[in-house]
Amino acid sequence: MLPKSQIKLITSLSQKKYRNESKLFIAEGFKTVTELLDSHIQLHHLYITNPDYHYLNKNHTLISDKDLKKISALKTPNNILGVFKIPEHHDINIHGLVIALDAIRDPGNLGTIIRLCDWFGVAHLVCSENTVDCYNSKVVQATMGSLSRVKISYLDLEEFLTENKEGLTFGTFMDGANVYNETLPKSGIIVMGNEANGISEIISKLVNRRIAIPRFGALKATESLNVATATAIVLSEFRRFSTET
Repeated sequence: MLPKSQIKLITSLSQKKYRNESKLFIAEGFKTVTELLDSHIQLHHLYITNPDYHYLNKNHTLISDKDLKKISALKTPNNILGVFKIPEHHDINIHGLVIALDAIRDPGNLGTIIRLCDWFGVAHLVCSENTVDCYNSKVVQATMGSLSRVKISYLDLEEFLTENKEGLTFGTFMDGANVYNETLPKSGIIVMGNEANGISEIISKLVNRRIAIPRFGALKATESLNVATATAIVLSEFRRFSTET
């Protein structure tokens, strides 16, 4: 039976405040946990309900399904939960493509965008300070392990883009230039905006290349694309163009 102190610590990690204090976060599910175990991210402790998983790491505790339900953030817990150490801050290398997020609030969207960065070889993801925490358990779950392969920084986005005035900063807007007709570089910052409001006015002023994903539907009634879907299309087009030139 898990001690109350451990249960209290693990369940507290559902809140950003306590994640920041303890420098710990949780991951659940075999794929996500094993991907993180094989990465540079350090394990704090592993909890398993299946004794066959003992080989994954010696720093583990075999617990009951009942105890797993107490510490899991999932409605239907998997049989493995890892508590990991939040990595130290790292420098941002703005060579190549960088995705910058302006107030993304949905954990699922952020998790998917992290996976997209991993898929399309974007090493650095920059997030505004009011973007959802990448160590939120729902974000971690949605990344399916890609969290360990993308360097994520939270910062003052206005300041970051202002310092990059000499470089190209792309932004997605409804009235931007058709992305399929643009000459796209191998390097630059691509800003993706908030789910409801798009890119904020302050950040918009720092964008020097406005692009758009055109609508092809006959009625053109859909107001906008989901931000993760839009990120996938934009990154695909940037990568397609760079492989053809």
